[in-house]
Amino acid sequence: MRVTVIGAGVTGLVAALELAARGARVDIVERGTQLGAQACGWFAGGMLAPWCEQESAEPHVGRLGQMALDWWPRHFSETVCNGTLVVAPTRDRAELDHFGRRTERFERIGAERIAELEPDLSGRFRQALFFPDEAHLDPRRAVAAIAARLGDMGVTIHFGVDATTVPVAADQVLDCRGFAARDTLDDLRGVRGEMLLVRTRDITLSRPVRLLHPRMPLYVIPRADGLFMIGATMIESDHGGPVTARSAMELLNGAYALHPAFGEAEIVEMGVGIRPAFADNLPRLVRRGHTWHVNGLYRHGFLLAPAMAHQAAQAIFGTSSGEYSCRSS
Repeated sequence: MRVTVIGAGVTGLVAALELAARGARVDIVERGTQLGAQACGWFAGGMLAPWCEQESAEPHVGRLGQMALDWWPRHFSETVCNGTLVVAPTRDRAELDHFGRRTERFERIGAERIAELEPDLSGRFRQALFFPDEAHLDPRRAVAAIAARLGDMGVTIHFGVDATTVPVAADQVLDCRGFAARDTLDDLRGVRGEMLLVRTRDITLSRPVRLLHPRMPLYVIPRADGLFMIGATMIESDHGGPVTARSAMELLNGAYALHPAFGEAEIVEMGVGIRPAFADNLPRLVRRGHTWHVNGLYRHGFLLAPAMAHQAAQAIFGTSSGEYSCRSS
């Protein structure tokens, strides 16, 4: 079977890998001129946190996302599997309690255990929630690794190709364009997410740390070479312009509240991604003619890509019972 995948973001790449592993002849077409050029996943946090995400997402997202905790370590050796820490200032303890009521698979810990997990946060927080089974990865390195793996399998990525010019020579087409697919999926909306990438040698973290605040919760994710990703806003807008001053100040203030060392950090990069979402914020596998669409992964791209790719591959090969874990239409 020959399959054309449209879009070389995380969803398209993971789906192509699943299809190629089943024996399909896969080609990928991407409108951008290089990997990540048009993908909102380039500015993603890379958190594999199915239980944390249940605080604001449907339980369905957590169930689908658990597959990522097995899939990513098998396909990307740099996946870090040492959990997520959720903290809140003492005055915002109610936020921590609310987070705990909405989630599961965590340990409620005190100051001593916080210091054991993250020594540089010693004495800064009295209570926290620790999700030991969650993981994280560097999205850009992960995408590059999956693309290299596809190359080894004979899958070619054709850059600079617009979706409207894709020849219909394949047996099946899988559209993974994200928000760009709104020309076909008219109920798709964009949700703007902004992030900062900073560098400091004055603090070390071993895992993503989420700081709860009534106005704007945020997360700080460690990466290599003293880098930290700070994110991310959720704004109901499909405007892709630069990071706003308000968002930058709020993200930096939040990071400073986590640890004052972030006040001296160097700002390396600011970025904006437009997350594709449907009204219910749940992903869908949709068939229109001979084209399948995987879309609506919202803020859960790396978390949900393995499960959605698996569902799409099953559907394309006709091995599914027709009852998808995702919502289909």
